Amino acid sequence: MEMFQPVAGGVCAAKGFSAAGVHCGIRRNHSKLDLALIKADVRCAGAGCYTTNKVYGAPITVDREHLADGYAQAILVNSGNANTCAPNGVQLANDTCGLVAKALGIDAADVLPASTGVIGQAMELAPFEAGVPAAAARLRADAEGSREAATAIMTTDTHPKEYAVAFTAGGRTCHIGAIAKGSGMIHPNMATMLLFMTTDAGVEPAVLQQALSTVVPATFNQISVDGDTSTNDTVLLLASGLAGVQILPGTPDYAAFLAALTAVAEHLCRELAADGEGATKLLECTVTGAPDLETARAVSKSVIHSTLFKAAMFGADANWGRALCAIGYTPGDFDVSRTAVRLRSRAGEVFVCENAAYHPYSEEEAAKVLQEDEIGILVDLGSGDATAKAWGCDLTYDYVKINGDYRT
Repeated sequence: MEMFQPVAGGVCAAKGFSAAGVHCGIRRNHSKLDLALIKADVRCAGAGCYTTNKVYGAPITVDREHLADGYAQAILVNSGNANTCAPNGVQLANDTCGLVAKALGIDAADVLPASTGVIGQAMELAPFEAGVPAAAARLRADAEGSREAATAIMTTDTHPKEYAVAFTAGGRTCHIGAIAKGSGMIHPNMATMLLFMTTDAGVEPAVLQQALSTVVPATFNQISVDGDTSTNDTVLLLASGLAGVQILPGTPDYAAFLAALTAVAEHLCRELAADGEGATKLLECTVTGAPDLETARAVSKSVIHSTLFKAAMFGADANWGRALCAIGYTPGDFDVSRTAVRLRSRAGEVFVCENAAYHPYSEEEAAKVLQEDEIGILVDLGSGDATAKAWGCDLTYDYVKINGDYRT
């Protein structure tokens, strides 16, 4: 049996969590949900990672304050209008926490707010005053609750994103579940878009933060859709402990927890990258043979971030020179002379570059491989043992269309 297995339930898969999504009036379209609420039955250990953009949303300021003691019990997320660059932003975020506290009977300092949508638009409390009690009344500890919440946090996403796994620790079955949103403005450096994770394993706050901070650099920091680091990127992780097992660092249980957390993160990385604005193809670059982990991560991200390479993938053009170019301008001291590149999909694999030069291949076969909707770019630097992955998408006409009239 694998260390972890996919299960239903999303962010509600872990014991003690419920969720809901409602339309509260932030979006003009009444058919679109725009407010999500996640609640824990007990006060949870909490951990967070956030955008490194110098301009960041007011909810991030509040999250950092509320997680200073390492605990939280609820998450409130709105979509359609980002609480960023607004003069009343922090006050509004705190006021929404007060609304949740009143509706759920918990402490306002145990509420973590988040927000996504257009930046710099004024926001009012009124939609939250109606929406928070409505969301609290709809809370469900099942897959429907998770799906509602995942839908309510979407912006230009084409579908809700959620995932959950079960794993064994201390002889008991534990769960990790998550929901996420993200389609554009994705090039994180400490977190990703908006992503909320729950677990019923017992984990002390410092250990939980350690685990999250270990997983983020290898997963969420390795996504790029368009090179824009969002002002609102937030990853939050809550641990209820209701599975009845305590995860201690340096133990096999901690290794199992970390593996399950990584599995959830990687799955959502693929979903987020594949749903990039206007995207038709998921790109996954795997770098092997790197002299160190830093180089492996940097090279893999360089390739999937290259505008020219992304455009070539949209056109099913095996222009391997663009990948090599992206490898070559990656910061760091490493030798590119032994670099090999292969392109892979369900249709097969083509070997296009060897020792940083052309390797004979069939253009017809390559075009067939690149017509698929998931493309693997395999880069072997031939200089060491380090490996890393990065996820991105192709660059299409629709990306410009979507962002040309985003506010309208």
